[in-house]
Amino acid sequence: MKRHIWGGLCALGILAMPIQAYAAASCGGTYQPRLTSAQAGMIEENEPLTLDQVLTQIRHASPEVRAAALETKARAAEARQAGRWLNPSLSLEVENFGGDGAFDGFDQSDRTYAISQTLQLGGKRQKQVRAARALEALGSAQCETILREAELEAALSFYDLHATIQLAEMADSAADLAVRFRDTVIKRYEAGAAAPPDVSRAKTEAARLQAAAADLQAQIIVEKLALAALWGADTARFGNPIITATQAAPSQGEVSSHPAIVAAAASLEASRAQEQLERVRIIPDITVSAGVREFEATGESALVAGLEVPLPLFDRNRDAADAAAFRAQASAIDAEATEARLRARLQSSIAQQQAARRQLDLLQSSALPEAQSAHDAAIRGYQAGKFDLTATLDARQALIDTQIAVIESNRKLNAENVLLQSLIGAAPFSEGDMQ
Repeated sequence: MKRHIWGGLCALGILAMPIQAYAAASCGGTYQPRLTSAQAGMIEENEPLTLDQVLTQIRHASPEVRAAALETKARAAEARQAGRWLNPSLSLEVENFGGDGAFDGFDQSDRTYAISQTLQLGGKRQKQVRAARALEALGSAQCETILREAELEAALSFYDLHATIQLAEMADSAADLAVRFRDTVIKRYEAGAAAPPDVSRAKTEAARLQAAAADLQAQIIVEKLALAALWGADTARFGNPIITATQAAPSQGEVSSHPAIVAAAASLEASRAQEQLERVRIIPDITVSAGVREFEATGESALVAGLEVPLPLFDRNRDAADAAAFRAQASAIDAEATEARLRARLQSSIAQQQAARRQLDLLQSSALPEAQSAHDAAIRGYQAGKFDLTATLDARQALIDTQIAVIESNRKLNAENVLLQSLIGAAPFSEGDMQ
């Protein structure tokens, strides 16, 4: 964004569209085939765009969020699957047939009908369910993290677009003034009060500012499309963003409820659950069977029973258990690092927000009025023949630079405010705003 702001002038959603089909209401919400217009927060064509509308679109239609929500539901299905009992096996065994002599045919054959069931020992099934449920919780937390990051990206893009539009309006105004000033220089030249190089410089300045204004108009289209793409749209027919006032910064808050910290804790829990599962897999499962054996030669029958126990001579699953333990340790380290990183990010953002506020206050209260006054005086002085062209153009460039600085400072302040709100879960990123 800063590249466009300084490059552009220093050289000087959706059409009444319902949210897409099969949109997830939220990471933990009910999956809906199609949302109603009221649920979707429909954006009318050319209607002003608000931040709340942008965040509503993200929550209901962001492709990344929808995919993450489906992954959460897939893990819930896997958790249910993990709790299923193993299926029994039905077997038929025929012996002593198709041989020589008396064993020719089936007259001397024996038939055994049996049913067998593998029994998981050591509480494996319960631990499988716990591990699967932990993965489900991790998926939900990761979905919330993706949602929070998508919301933040959209909010920052919203304020970037607003700043670019302000720059474009300022550029149009500066270009109009440059054209009028060019005409003034031409009139002075025709009256013999200005030299030919002055006319060329004035024409160059006007053309340069007109080109910068045209470039910013194109940049507005680019940023609108980029914003709409965040919720999966390929067109952006909404109007310009509207901001009633600069968002107030949160006065206090903690990052402990941030989805990234919740996800890190869920990852640690999932790793520990998997480690416990791998530990109990050292205990072998047994298979029991029971059935009936029929003796064709005598017409008699008898019961049969069996027990099968694998011998853990070569594989006791110890390496898998060790691997799970290492991953649990890594998850613990990651959880601590995630919280520390977010706390540092919070402190940094608070400092930058305060600096942006001070900078904006100084620019608006002192620098901008002085630059405007100097510019107006230079224009009047040039028209009266008191100032030369260079001093006048320098005053205009100083005014343009100051106006750019005000817009950039305001954009930065808005960006730092939404970053703070995102970090601590304040409105418009709070859970209540998502319902």
